Amino acid sequence: MAKIGVVGIVIRPNGDNVKSINALLSEFSDIITGRLGVPDRESGVNTIAVVVRGENERISALCGKLGRVDSVRVKSAIVAVDLDM
Repeated sequence: MAKIGVVGIVIRPNGDNVKSINALLSEFSDIITGRLGVPDRESGVNTIAVVVRGENERISALCGKLGRVDSVRVKSAIVAVDLDM
């Protein structure tokens, strides 16, 4: 069953981690339907909300890979719905 949800990414930029995140988001672009990035210049923390639509395994793979990037925290809210894929 297809799932739809939001993946929240919080980043403390430290060099290559932003490049790694962008590379992963490009790799999983087939399940990403929207993306909103908000930098917080005051704290130096960046946040990205990514709307995803796809199979659970693919969404979980994206979240797992993002979570292994240095200085990155990831949380997801995923819902099972009947979607035509």
